[in-house]
Amino acid sequence: MNNGLRHFSISDFDCPCCGENNMDPAFLNMLDNARSRAGVWFVVNSGYRCPKHNAEVYGTKTSSHQIGVAADIKCTNSRDRFLMIEALIHVGFKRIKPAPRFIHVDFDLMKDQEVMWL
Repeated sequence: MNNGLRHFSISDFDCPCCGENNMDPAFLNMLDNARSRAGVWFVVNSGYRCPKHNAEVYGTKTSSHQIGVAADIKCTNSRDRFLMIEALIHVGFKRIKPAPRFIHVDFDLMKDQEVMWL
């Protein structure tokens, strides 16, 4: 079951250590819409993280992955990075972290908004 998602399976966001998945449906819909707009593949490197897995990958104690409103999307070239970031902003994401091999995006309203960090 894809919960209405066009470009993702809900299991794409499962925690790799336990299979738990508490992703926020509104976040997933926004990400799906960004994928449609960008026109490039969004491969999920990291979606939901249980506290154990978050600690194993050195995630922060307040990681948005733990509350199901964050994803790391694989990205390894400048053209895709531009298209992805443009699409993420267009659909309403206000927290984006580009990195050399992925883009972190979250919709955590408890954190600063309109930020992009490295």
